[in-house]
Amino acid sequence: IGAQDKTSDSTAITRKWWNRPIEIDESKTTIGKYVALDCEFVGVGPEGKRSALARVSMVNYYGALVMDEFVRPEEKVTDWRTWVSGIRPKDMQDAKSFKEVQYKVADVLKDRMLVGHAVKNDLKVLMISHPARMTRDTSKLPEFRKLSKGRTPSLKKVAKEILGVDIQGEEHSSIEDARACILLLRKYKEEFDRLAQ
Repeated sequence: IGAQDKTSDSTAITRKWWNRPIEIDESKTTIGKYVALDCEFVGVGPEGKRSALARVSMVNYYGALVMDEFVRPEEKVTDWRTWVSGIRPKDMQDAKSFKEVQYKVADVLKDRMLVGHAVKNDLKVLMISHPARMTRDTSKLPEFRKLSKGRTPSLKKVAKEILGVDIQGEEHSSIEDARACILLLRKYKEEFDRLAQ
């Protein structure tokens, strides 16, 4: 599928990962067995307190982009949360419907390993399910939880401590977060497989 990052800082996002022990290889575009998923949300309802899906990004085992879609919320957006979501009103110009993106994500995930950080939250908002045995959640690995004294660590903290990369400096990028998850999976693949068993 291999869509391009629709944000203006796509080269900056990619460049950050160069010359690392585990690298992103955008030339390997076949989807393969593993897919990392990350979503961004905007606020709807009174004071924007409820979350609505606004962007979905997926990368393959090598970090190459599989899918990057903006999603048109079904309710009026009352808080764009741009400071953290990176989403702006202009991003909705060519946004797809929730149903269209939901179907596309479910189709990509079929019979594949899903990788993500606290990925149950992403699945909940997408209103899709995925088998636990086919899921690798970077928030659950004991080696990573030690970084937060047994509690759920932030992806930002794990990426910094384990990969030595800074993510989520200001606005979040769902592509950058998905890539961090797949790099963590690749570095600790045996531990993730053991945990799943």
